[in-house]
Amino acid sequence: MADQEREQWGSRLGFLLAAIGSAIGLGNIWRFPYVAYDNGGGAFLVPYLVALLTAGIPMLIMMYTIGHRFRGSPPLAFRRIARPAEALGWWQVVISFVIATYYAVIIAWAVRYVGFSFGTQWGQEADTFLFNDFLNRAEEPGMISGYVGGVLWPLIAVWVVTLGVLALGVRKGIERANKVFIPLLVVLFLILVVQALFLPGAAVGLNALFTPDWSAITDGSVWVAAYGQIFFSLSVGFGIMITYASYLRRRADLTGTGLVAGFANSSFELLAGIGVFATVGFMAAASSVPVDEVATDGIGLAFVAFPEIISNLPFGSALFGVLFFGSLVLAGLSSLISIVQVVISAVQDKTGMSRLPAVFIVGGATALVSILLFPTAEGLYLLDTIDHFINAYGVALAALVALIVVAWVLRKLPMLQAHANESSVVPLGTWWRVLLGVVTPIGLGWMMWDSLRAELASNYEDYPTSFLFSAGWAVVIGAIVLGVVVALTPWRRGAETAADEDAETGVTR
Repeated sequence: MADQEREQWGSRLGFLLAAIGSAIGLGNIWRFPYVAYDNGGGAFLVPYLVALLTAGIPMLIMMYTIGHRFRGSPPLAFRRIARPAEALGWWQVVISFVIATYYAVIIAWAVRYVGFSFGTQWGQEADTFLFNDFLNRAEEPGMISGYVGGVLWPLIAVWVVTLGVLALGVRKGIERANKVFIPLLVVLFLILVVQALFLPGAAVGLNALFTPDWSAITDGSVWVAAYGQIFFSLSVGFGIMITYASYLRRRADLTGTGLVAGFANSSFELLAGIGVFATVGFMAAASSVPVDEVATDGIGLAFVAFPEIISNLPFGSALFGVLFFGSLVLAGLSSLISIVQVVISAVQDKTGMSRLPAVFIVGGATALVSILLFPTAEGLYLLDTIDHFINAYGVALAALVALIVVAWVLRKLPMLQAHANESSVVPLGTWWRVLLGVVTPIGLGWMMWDSLRAELASNYEDYPTSFLFSAGWAVVIGAIVLGVVVALTPWRRGAETAADEDAETGVTR
C-alpha cells in the first residue's frame, strides 16, 4: 500500500470521535472512580488535572504529530525518524496484539450481562454467579482444562463485529462505527447517571467520592496514581494515536485535537465517577454499610457490585442493567477496534498487504488466540495476570522508552513542534518540550519504579511464582524480544528504501 494511497478520515470529526472512542474504554468506567475515591476524593482531581496537562495531553500531541508527520503505523513512523527506532514501533504493536486478545473477552462478558439484566438472572449472590455459574472458574491457575460455552459464543460474536468494521476500512468502517458508538455511549451513560442521581443514598456516594482529603496531596503515591490513571486512560503507549493520526489529511489541527480528545476523555471519567458512586451510595445506604465496603474497581465493580446494586433497585432494574452493560459494550468495542487497527496497519506497511487480507489474516490470528486462551475455566486468572503486567510493564514502559528516545537520544522534539505548529490553532512553545523532556519522563519513571517495588515485594494476587512468570513476565519480555525480531525482518520491496530516505532527509511521503 503506497503512501499516496494511504486511507484518510472523511472529516476531522470522524478522526476526533475515533480518537475519543479509543481513549474512552472500560477503564474509564470501572477504574477512575475507585482510583479517585481511594486517593483523596475531590483532592485527587488536583494531581489528576496536573498529570493531564503536564504529561497526558503533551504526550498525546507528540504521538499525533509522529503519526501525521511520518505517515505510517508505529514501526514505519519510528523507522522514518531513525532506522533503529523501528523496534519501538513493533514493541507497541505486539503490546496492542496482547491487549486485544483479552480485551475482547471482557466485552463478551458485558454482552452476556446485557441479557442477564432482564430478570436479574445473577440472583442475590452476584459473585457466586460470576465466578461459578457464568465463568466456571477453576480453583487455581493452571493449564487449560476446558472451555466455557457461555463466554465462547459471545466472544466469537464480538470478533465478528470487530473484524467486520475493520474490513470496511478507515472511513467506511472505523469512522462510521464511531459516529454511532460514541454518541450512543454518551446518551446511554447520561441516562444512567440521571437515573442514578435519583436513587436513595446517591448523595452519600457522591460525598464519599468528592469530599477532599487535602492531606493526600502531599502523599507521593497519590501523584503516582494520578499519572498512572492518565497514561492508562489515554492509551499513549501502544501505538493507537500514531496509527490514527497517520490517516489525517495533510493540514490538521494536531494540538487542538489533542486538547479536545484529552479533555473529552477526562470529562467522561468524571461523568463515570458521578454515575458509579451515586449508585454505590445507594447500595451502601440500602445495606447500612460504609461506602468503602461497596466501592471497588475492575471486574469486581462491573460484574459483582453493580449486579448486586441492580438487584436491589426500587425501580427500572432491567433498564439500569441494560444501560450500564450496554455502555461497557460500546466503550469496549470502540477501543478494541482501535487496538486491532494498530496491528493491521503495521502489517500492511511492512508487507504491502491490502486491507481485506490483512484484516482476515492478522485480525483473524488475534481473534484465534483470544478464543483459544480466554473463554476457559482458567481464563480469568490468565486475563488478570496478563492485564496487570502488560499495562504496568508494557504500555507504561514502552511510552517511557519512546519518549526518552525521541526527546533525549534523537532530539526530535523541536522538529515535531515545528510540524505541529504548521497547521494547529494552539501553538506549541518551549513549555511543550520542557514538559516532554523533563516532567513526563520523571512522572513515568516514578510510576514505573513505584510499581516495580511493590511487584517485587509480594506475588501479585498471591498467584504461584511459576504462573506469574509464564503469564506475566514472559509476556512482557516476549513483547520486547518479538518487537526487535520483527524489526530485523525485511520490508516489502521498495518500502525499506523509501523509509530510509525519509529518515535521512526528513521528507514526508
